[in-house]
Amino acid sequence: MSSFENVTVIKEANIYFDGKVASRVVQFADGSNKTLGIMMPGDYEFGTDDNELMEIQAGEMDVLLPGESEWQTFAKGSSFEVAKDSSFKLKVKKVTDYCCSYW
Repeated sequence: MSSFENVTVIKEANIYFDGKVASRVVQFADGSNKTLGIMMPGDYEFGTDDNELMEIQAGEMDVLLPGESEWQTFAKGSSFEVAKDSSFKLKVKKVTDYCCSYW
């Protein structure tokens, strides 16, 4: 899906890591949320409050998922899931455009 219809976008951005990661919340009529964001190259660690699906729209990153010892590479068109109440590490290689869904 390349666009969303009948949504509300929260104007205030979520800004992390001194501005190297930024996202905006998109709210859907059914009460669900997604975030659309950009990550600059760098190393990051994120925690999750909910189950999360990260879809890579552009760019490339290496990801260390919870409980894994091997890094995996994700690029445009790929995605990965992270369970709630966990954390994951990223090594962003190129500016990355992403969409996260939560449940």
